Amino acid sequence: MSAGPDDPLDAAVRLRAFDFLGEQRRRSGDAPLPRGLLERGFDFNGRRVPLLGPQGIFRPAVLPSVPLSITTAPLVEGRERPYDDAFADTGLLTYRYRGTDPNHRENVGLRTAMARQLPLIYFHGIVPGFYEPAWPVYIVADDPQSLSFSVSVDDRIAAPSTWQAHDPAALTARRAYITAVVQRRVHQQSFRLRVLRAYQLCCAVCRLRHGELLEAAHILPDGHPRGEPIVPNGLALCKLHHAAFDAHILGVTPDLTIELRQDILDEADGPMLTHGLQGFQGSLIGVPHARQLRPNRDFLAERYELFRKAG
Repeated sequence: MSAGPDDPLDAAVRLRAFDFLGEQRRRSGDAPLPRGLLERGFDFNGRRVPLLGPQGIFRPAVLPSVPLSITTAPLVEGRERPYDDAFADTGLLTYRYRGTDPNHRENVGLRTAMARQLPLIYFHGIVPGFYEPAWPVYIVADDPQSLSFSVSVDDRIAAPSTWQAHDPAALTARRAYITAVVQRRVHQQSFRLRVLRAYQLCCAVCRLRHGELLEAAHILPDGHPRGEPIVPNGLALCKLHHAAFDAHILGVTPDLTIELRQDILDEADGPMLTHGLQGFQGSLIGVPHARQLRPNRDFLAERYELFRKAG
């Protein structure tokens, strides 16, 4: 993680930024971090150092030339991101240039970071106002033709072993694996928060409002060709009803009606079964106010067929 022997200030600021983020993640229990916290940043020798700014490629004033962080804006349903940053099949993040001029100072800054192999921080917008951080990340390729950089994530806890550090193929494979882990985490976090916000932190079945007991259930699962992490493919469910939905104990018709498997309806097993499951037979699920965020009828129909076959 060296910033080079000629710039100890740069190295000290980056290490302090990484320590700050580690401390915030421990406090948050690994939850996404609020933008306000990241914009305030930390104190470094009496100077305030924010970690991100209004632009995606950000260099705080304390650093002389090379950016500290790169940011992907959060996805808002029905609206395109200003830059289509994306995780590629290569195991790398494709990060777009600032604008279309390869020689814009911010693009030059990332090119310098690549040449010197300086570690950066990557912030991925989960929902407006909240970001998932990953660090250290490295710029590993520059493609002026597509106006993009390739970014690789390394492990913030365990540094590469000596043999990995001196074997480019091993280091590339290690970073591709870690980048894939970050990608899965980003997608899971984003899907969960966007679904829970759409359902106003409320279980669609029982209306429970305790966020720590709520989860985002996929209507069509992750591996399905149409199982995208979008709100119309999700339901906000408490842990009990998520488990029942995934086990095909509880189904939802395309008309939003709750059905319980017949053997569950016939069973007698005390008040939890009666009030926690059987009592919702024939009820309607709650759905988001915004029509474009409501469950996709075709997705529900396909999932309901799986429920019927399981019964």
